[in-house]
Amino acid sequence: MKSDFGKTAAETACKQEKIHLHACRNLPELQACTVKIRKGGSPVDTSTSAYRLMELAAISGECSPGVLAHLGIGRSYGEKLITRLKGEGYVRTHYKDGLRGYRLTSRGKKLLLSENPARFSFYLSGSSDTNRPRSDFPRRLRLQQASTAYAMFLNAGVEIFRDRKPLLFSMENRAAPCKMALPAFYHSREVKELGAEAVKINNSRTMGILLSPECIYAVFCTGGSLMKWEYRTELKVKALLSYHTSRGILSGMNGGLRYTPDTPVKALIIGEGMDTALKLMESTGGFQKSYFYLDSSFDYFHYIPDGSAGATMLKLLCSPALLKGLKSLLLSDLQPPCPDYGLEHDAVSEGMPVLLAFDFDMLRLSRFRTALSFHGLTGNLVCFDFQKPVLQQYFGEAATIETIDLKKFEGRFLH
Repeated sequence: MKSDFGKTAAETACKQEKIHLHACRNLPELQACTVKIRKGGSPVDTSTSAYRLMELAAISGECSPGVLAHLGIGRSYGEKLITRLKGEGYVRTHYKDGLRGYRLTSRGKKLLLSENPARFSFYLSGSSDTNRPRSDFPRRLRLQQASTAYAMFLNAGVEIFRDRKPLLFSMENRAAPCKMALPAFYHSREVKELGAEAVKINNSRTMGILLSPECIYAVFCTGGSLMKWEYRTELKVKALLSYHTSRGILSGMNGGLRYTPDTPVKALIIGEGMDTALKLMESTGGFQKSYFYLDSSFDYFHYIPDGSAGATMLKLLCSPALLKGLKSLLLSDLQPPCPDYGLEHDAVSEGMPVLLAFDFDMLRLSRFRTALSFHGLTGNLVCFDFQKPVLQQYFGEAATIETIDLKKFEGRFLH
């Protein structure tokens, strides 16, 4: 086996090991994050932060600098890591139109493909955006948003790698027995392996689908602004997934998953911070309804921020046991719903209708605000502390807000 410069794999491995050792004498703090080539040309050390960053660059096409924080890497430490990877020729910086990102070099791609072709060949072959990312700003922004979402999925325990999940939508693997651990995410390119059946959703803004034990999420990345939105196209996404939960791949046919026809198909939107949620809830769609607004394409529109709180939200939304446990705890001191109010609510407290808002279903929040205004009532919301400022702005004096301490929740339910 020859390297780019005609050397044997063993010679290349030996040289990389010497480079690594020399660098670590000068930067001892990088010993745990360099891409280590073991003696004899054996597989790389996949446990390092450097390797995890390269993985995300491979499956997204271009990594956002913000991904480093999701990997638990501080700013100063991250700068040294990037410098190290660039010096070894695995990663390069791409900067254009004020947007900086990290892409794999051909050497970095070859390293990953030689180490795990089953995981990376889908992304690092052909003319796809992940293998040959374009330079126009909108495409690059979508790739970077995808890299952030992937990092959040990893932190939330969602399976994203092709070698560790069934290839449900691939024609050649569709008949194979399907046993898988949930939650698992499938990128829109993986869904489009369905072939002609998926042509109808080609223009969808969805990044992919997140399979959880009791529901399916169509995942959207909106960044810090309103994304383009076409009602009919997104409705087709829901229709396609509903078909496959009733009598297609996801229903148990052909060795697929055993979802049922009444399995909810929900929208999950990932955006920058919580302020973006306010933009989404107040949007009317803009000129010709070409931008996002709360419509009926999905029955649920959950929103999560693109930070550590969002990863915690992902864990919660993908765990029926966690959701049930938290709801039971919150409702234990409240009175049952009162049908006389004539509006959707979860409980009653001191004569006020209470809505459990911690799952941040924007459509449900919108209905609750509208109903409170129509009936001239004051409501009560229960949410996480990081969600409170946005809900205060959205509801004003129409609702009082009680909060759940996110850190205490994590300590009690996640550790």
